[in-house]
Amino acid sequence: MTEDCIFCKIVAGEIPSSKVYEDDDILAFMDIQPVVKGHTLVIPKRHFPSITDTPDDALKLVIAGVKRIASAQRSALSADGINVTQANGAIAGQVVPHLHFHVIPRFENDPHSWTAPQGSYDRPDEMQELAKTIAEHAAKAQ
Repeated sequence: MTEDCIFCKIVAGEIPSSKVYEDDDILAFMDIQPVVKGHTLVIPKRHFPSITDTPDDALKLVIAGVKRIASAQRSALSADGINVTQANGAIAGQVVPHLHFHVIPRFENDPHSWTAPQGSYDRPDEMQELAKTIAEHAAKAQ
């Protein structure tokens, strides 16, 4: 637990939340600023700042919780689809530096849109060069 982490305070019961699911390792609770009503956050109870700081065993438990919540949203809310998002670092949009996944029920006529202009590569070989560089690092990553 980190003293200044709002999610750690929620896990400790110091800050109230609308819990959706809890076990020994994870907690799922409603996002107080939902993209769509029913938007749920799934977190590990142990503090990890980002996905790259999270041990694989803990990450497996969290993603299993994400699956559980997505399934529950489909059945409980008759959701037409589910978005699962996760950000790492402030520049990526991470507001709370505690690993968390957003599980967002989607409905045919809901007001939210992920539409953003798609980018492109400057040169035909740029994509392949980036793929090679990332692949080299992926082979060494933990």
